[in-house]
Amino acid sequence: MDRLSDQAIAAISPLPGHETYGRVTKVLGLLVEIAGFGNSLSIGAHVHLRPDSTREIACEVVGFRDARALLMPFGTLEGVGLGCPAYIQIHPPMICPDERWLGRVINGMGAPIDGLGRLPQGGHPVPLRNKPPPPHSRQRMGAQLDLGVRAVNTFLATCNGQRMGIFSGSGVGKSVLLSMMARYTSADISVIGLVGERGREVQEFIEDDLGPEGLARSVVVVATGDEPALMRRQAAYTTLAIAEYFRDRGRLVLCLMDSVTRFAMAQREIGLSAGEPPTTKGYPPTTFSELARLLERAGPGAPGQGSITGLFSVLVEGDDTNEPISDAARGILDGHIVMERAIADRGRYPAINVLKSISRSMPRALSDERNALLRRTRQIISAYEDMAELIKLGAYRKGSDSGVDEAIALYPKIEAFLSQSKDDHTDIDESFKRLAAIVGPGK
Repeated sequence: MDRLSDQAIAAISPLPGHETYGRVTKVLGLLVEIAGFGNSLSIGAHVHLRPDSTREIACEVVGFRDARALLMPFGTLEGVGLGCPAYIQIHPPMICPDERWLGRVINGMGAPIDGLGRLPQGGHPVPLRNKPPPPHSRQRMGAQLDLGVRAVNTFLATCNGQRMGIFSGSGVGKSVLLSMMARYTSADISVIGLVGERGREVQEFIEDDLGPEGLARSVVVVATGDEPALMRRQAAYTTLAIAEYFRDRGRLVLCLMDSVTRFAMAQREIGLSAGEPPTTKGYPPTTFSELARLLERAGPGAPGQGSITGLFSVLVEGDDTNEPISDAARGILDGHIVMERAIADRGRYPAINVLKSISRSMPRALSDERNALLRRTRQIISAYEDMAELIKLGAYRKGSDSGVDEAIALYPKIEAFLSQSKDDHTDIDESFKRLAAIVGPGK
């Protein structure tokens, strides 16, 4: 009975006692102007256009101009004309997640798209645009989280509550890497946001990469690349809102998002349509502030709560890791995993460059013995790659440098260790055991 009453309260409380509406005065592209709403609107408020009695089009307020509100739609504007009524949603947009959402696939508005029927509603609404927890009330990061990938478990130890970026160009394997982490993680729950994803690849990701086992303890939020910019941005907000729901109930949540670059591109479309001035590479100022607000929502919760470990992929434009979004994300996150096309081209997956990647929770997350092992391994890789051109040309003579001789002998074994198929799961202890067997204690 208590559960039913909570659900009833959650369903009834957002319903207004009256309706406030305005009228459409202009439609220009995807931008709609409305007037006659008084002072009842604010940035981020939702408005529903009703071109006829059978259809509603959800919109969001993105700005104001000359006493008129500027809206952008979550769908198409077919049928909308001058004078169309625009009904204002008084309460801020929220969703009501529930444990029964595990194993489901939903869109950015929180509606099911997996054909499995109605989505159960919980009794605790969560704002889509939630604020990050206050810094002084947050716990510190927890112990190392097992992500099932050898290169990450060893060279890029990730703790509970840490936020990592996966920087990669298109087609280098970041989606497969994310699916491996979602399938093999030791976290309680995975929340996966596919923002601006190719529609053809969604089902492949869910069935082939994530698999039934991974999906059973995951919630997947999908907004494909053909959907409006507002829906793509909304999918990112919904992903974090669901992760916050489980975090507040003491769960260890792994939040995966592919990708924050497409979130930033959606915000760029919205900002430019609302009249913001373009700055770096056409991105308006709100893009960077919204990006920081989104990423800061991940992390440890308050005492008594769980944590959100965030893994956010960053689609690097033109393989330039210093382009604006990559640079901004790197400054916000607690580390970065760099995937390189050259490594993928030689057939090693996941194509992680361990020398260019870093985790800011290391070395405190590991024992002195494991830190020493990683330092020695990095030195071997660096020694080989510094002399790689001479080695390939045959210009290096064996015996010239004992460190390089050792690197030449061990480098192929280290490459084999870093290579891992998507069906291969290696936990933290086994990962370090295998690496120690290759590198040894050193001289």
